Amino acid sequence: MAVQAAAMAALVLGAACSAAPRGDGDGEERTMAHDSHSHARPLEARVTRLELDLAVDFATKRLSGRASLAVEVQPGATQLVLDTRDLAIGAVTWSGAAPAAGGLAARTPLPFAMGSAQPDFGAPLTIELPAAGAEGAGARSLWIHVDYATSPSAAAVQWLSPEQTAGGKSPFLFTQSQAILARTWIPCQDTPGVRMTYGARITVKAPAGGPPLLALMSASNPQAARADGVYEFDMPQPIPSYLMALAVGDLGFASLGKECGVYAERPVLARAAAEFVDLPAMIDAAERLYGPYRFGRYDLLVLPPSFPFGGMENPRLTFATPTILAGDRSLVSLVAHELAHSWSGNLVTNATWNDFWLNEGFTVYFEHRIMEALFGTEFEEALAVLGRQDLEKTIEELSAGGHARDTHLRLALEGRNPDDGMTEIAYEKGARFLQVIERTVGRERFDAFLRRWFDGHAFTSRTTDDFLAFLDRELLAARPDWKTALQIGAWVDGPGLPSNCPQASSAALARASSAMERFVAGAPAASLDVATFTTQQWQHFLRQLPASATHAQLAELDAAFGLSARGNSEVLFAWLAQCVDHRYEPVLGALERFLTAQGRRKFLKPLYAALAKSEWGKPIAARIYAKARASYHAVARDTIDELLAWPK
Repeated sequence: MAVQAAAMAALVLGAACSAAPRGDGDGEERTMAHDSHSHARPLEARVTRLELDLAVDFATKRLSGRASLAVEVQPGATQLVLDTRDLAIGAVTWSGAAPAAGGLAARTPLPFAMGSAQPDFGAPLTIELPAAGAEGAGARSLWIHVDYATSPSAAAVQWLSPEQTAGGKSPFLFTQSQAILARTWIPCQDTPGVRMTYGARITVKAPAGGPPLLALMSASNPQAARADGVYEFDMPQPIPSYLMALAVGDLGFASLGKECGVYAERPVLARAAAEFVDLPAMIDAAERLYGPYRFGRYDLLVLPPSFPFGGMENPRLTFATPTILAGDRSLVSLVAHELAHSWSGNLVTNATWNDFWLNEGFTVYFEHRIMEALFGTEFEEALAVLGRQDLEKTIEELSAGGHARDTHLRLALEGRNPDDGMTEIAYEKGARFLQVIERTVGRERFDAFLRRWFDGHAFTSRTTDDFLAFLDRELLAARPDWKTALQIGAWVDGPGLPSNCPQASSAALARASSAMERFVAGAPAASLDVATFTTQQWQHFLRQLPASATHAQLAELDAAFGLSARGNSEVLFAWLAQCVDHRYEPVLGALERFLTAQGRRKFLKPLYAALAKSEWGKPIAARIYAKARASYHAVARDTIDELLAWPK
C-alpha cells in the first residue's frame, strides 16, 4: 500500500481535479452531469482516492480484502453511496487518516445498508457518515474502509484454468471494468464522471508446484514476478472507475523502447514483441499531434484469447487481444487506437455513457491520424473505407430493428445497459463528425483546437454540451458560416448520416474490388493479382462477394487462397461471414474452431447473429455455443445469451 503521505497528497490532487461545480483555468464553469447508470451521489460525498488491499484466490475464484476510500464530504451530507454488484460486504468503518504501509489507523464502525439489486446495475451500498466535528462548515475529508469479497461469478473477472492459457500450466485472471463492471469487483462510485487516484497491494498465492505469478494493474507495474506474491501499485493520475484493471498470470516482459514494452504469456511473448515494434514510433507521432503523453509508461498486455474486446485502454497498461497478432503488423491500428485513448478517454473522459462518442469518435479520428503519419495516406484511406462500410451497416441494422434513436451521437441509454451504446455510431460517426470539422476549418486550425481541448480539460470528465460550447467559443463564434455548414444538430441529435458526411475512397481497395469483379465475371481465382494484397484489401475483396456467388465459386476461392486456414483473424472473419451468409457447409469445421478458440465480441456477435437468422444456422449456432460458452468472458457471454435467447 502507498504510504500515508503519498495517499494524502493524492487525495488533495484528486479533489482538485474532480470537484464540481468547478472551473478549469479558461473561464469555463461546469456542473457535474447526472449519470443514470450509477447509484452514487457524488455531489454530496465524492471519492477522490482508493487504496485496495486484496488477496487473489484461484481456488475459490474470489478477490477478498479491503477497499479504503478517501471521501470529500460536502456540508450537510450524511451518506456515502457506492455502487456494488454481487459483492459480499463485511465491516464498514471510518478513520481520519489514510491507510499506512503497516496497516490501518484506528477505525470506527459505521452503519450501512444494501439496497435492492437491479439487473446490470447491482445494488447501492449506503453508508451513514459520521457527524461533522468542530472543523468548520466547509467540506471535510475522511476515509471509509469497506471489507468485502467478490463473487466467483463476478462479471468483470474471468478466471481461466491452465488449459485455457497459452502456457497450459498456470491459471490466469483478468478484469474488464468498462462500462459498469468495476462495481462487480470494487465498491466504488462507478461512473465516468468521478475520477480518483489509487494505490493497491495485491497478494497472489501461486498454485503448488507452479511458477510465481505476476500481478499487473492499470498503474505503475513490476516487470518480473515476486517469489512472495506481494505486489504494490500506484496510479497518481485521477482516472474513472472503468479504467481500473487487474491481471495475474505466468507472464513475461519485453522492452520495446525507453518507456514502453509488452507483457504476454511466455509462449506468446516473442511474437507480441515483434508485432508491436512500431509502438515507440506511434507514441512519438501521437505526441507530435496533440501533446505529451501524461501517464508515465505505456505498456501493452496481450491477454488469453477469451478477452472480449480488441483492446482496452487501461492507463499505463493497454489490454489487447491475441487476435491482432497477424505476424505482419497489419492489424496494429488497434494499438494506435488504444494509445490514442491516452488523450481521448483517459485524459479527457466522457462524463456519462450517453456521451460515449467523446471517447470513441475522438479516438478513431486520432487513430487514423497516427496511422497516416506512420504508414501513409493510402493506408489511412483503406481504414476509412472499411470504417464507412461498418458504419453504414450499423445504421441499417439499428434502423431496421426500430432503434434509429441509437444512431444519434448523443445517446439516450437511461434504464439500459450502456453496452448498448458501444456500436459503430460512437466510433465511426463520431470520427466522421470531427473530420467534417477539420475539413471545414482546416487541418492546422483543427489540430490546434484539439490540442487546446486536451490541455484545457486534462483529467476531467466532460459532456457533449461541454464540447459543443468549447467548439462554439474556440472555433465557430467568429464564423457563423462554418457553424451553418457543419450541421451540428444533425450530427449530434439526428439519425443516420447528415448530407455533409465525407465520402471515403481508396485506390488500394478499388484494386481489390476490380479483382472480385474479374472473378465474378468468370476469371479463375488463381489468375487474380492478389499476391501483394494487404489485410484491408483482403477484407474489402471478400466483402464484395455477391449474394449470387455459388458454392463452387466459394470452393474455388478457398482452394486458391487457403482462406479457411488463414491465421489473420480479420481476413478469416470476413471469409467465414460470407460462408455463413451463403450457407457453405464445408467451412463449418473452420467456423467452429474460430468461435471456440477466441472470445472477441466483434467476431462472435456477427457470426452467431448470421447463423441465428435461418433455420439452417440455428442448430449450428446452438451446438457451437453450448461448447464454447463457458470459455467466453461475461461481457461476450451476456451478448450472445441475449442474441440466441439462451436459457440461464
